Amino acid sequence: MKVLGIESSCDETACAIVEDGKTILSNVVATQIPFHQIYKGVVPEIASRKHAEWILPVVRQALTEANLTLDDVDAIAATNRPGLMGSLLVGFTFGKTLAWSTNKPFIAVNHMLGHLYSAQLVNDVEYPFLGLLVSGGHSIICKVNNFDDLEILGTTVDDSVGEAFDKVSKFYNLGYPGGVVIDKLAQQGDPKSAHFPIPKLDPIEHKYDVSFSGLKTAVIHQRDLFWKDGYEHSIENMCAAFQETAIKTLVNKLLLAVDDTGLKTVVCGGGVAANSRLRSMLAARTDINCIFPPLKLCGDNGAMIAGVAYHFLKRGDRSDWNTVTCARIPQFKRGLEQVQHRGKK
Repeated sequence: MKVLGIESSCDETACAIVEDGKTILSNVVATQIPFHQIYKGVVPEIASRKHAEWILPVVRQALTEANLTLDDVDAIAATNRPGLMGSLLVGFTFGKTLAWSTNKPFIAVNHMLGHLYSAQLVNDVEYPFLGLLVSGGHSIICKVNNFDDLEILGTTVDDSVGEAFDKVSKFYNLGYPGGVVIDKLAQQGDPKSAHFPIPKLDPIEHKYDVSFSGLKTAVIHQRDLFWKDGYEHSIENMCAAFQETAIKTLVNKLLLAVDDTGLKTVVCGGGVAANSRLRSMLAARTDINCIFPPLKLCGDNGAMIAGVAYHFLKRGDRSDWNTVTCARIPQFKRGLEQVQHRGKK
């Protein structure tokens, strides 16, 4: 079964064709980074306009690279939540219309499920496992019972980890995207140069939750208070110390979930899954099996959408033509949460 997957939740116009949920026949990503760099962040209006301009050429390129025509595609999928509403509408409306006009099955896919599935495009992973979903919009620790069944254990109480990276980078005029820039600078610095605080949350109510607002404030407005004697007050040292604290905040809560659930397999997804310190810190753990997607699949891409859609189709699910987009996940809370809206069979 060949599924064409479209992803346009933020600032990448992406389309891929995946066979049987595993074999990537094409994976085209048109990035808008040059158009947003001047603003040091994504401008929603610019993003949606670029999606409208690029969606057709990107889909055509994905078909060409896969050496297929639309007639060879068995089903079409597109991201419908969460994300920037204008961006979502472009890719989702295009995908749904394409499916309707060609009488092909259509699947609306939750972006979060896609990121957690990215690693499974190249690895066989048995359920259940722990998921660490980290990006510019989310910091989630969850128990993954199936491809569409997530039990949310913890999330951020304020900023996401990716948002903290972006805001620190923006304040110090380091460049965009902030996470990539800080990661590179941190590799030239000493993480021991400053000791930024790891926030302490209520151990019962927020056992697996994380917080990055205080860390961001400390790095931006109070960094001189946390420098250690004898270390140069350089940007490289600051980035190294900031990154070390941010990643430790995530890993500490993740390891707590590992101990409590007994699950030893951890699958990471999202843009921050490309962070070199996160990868090295978890790789050093001999007590868990941590699986990361390839770097090219950490960011937004159509392959993860097509991969998830295959499993819905295999189960006999279809999305209703009345399915719509949603900027957020409705009623997002801890506990068993069906984060994918199932359509009619």
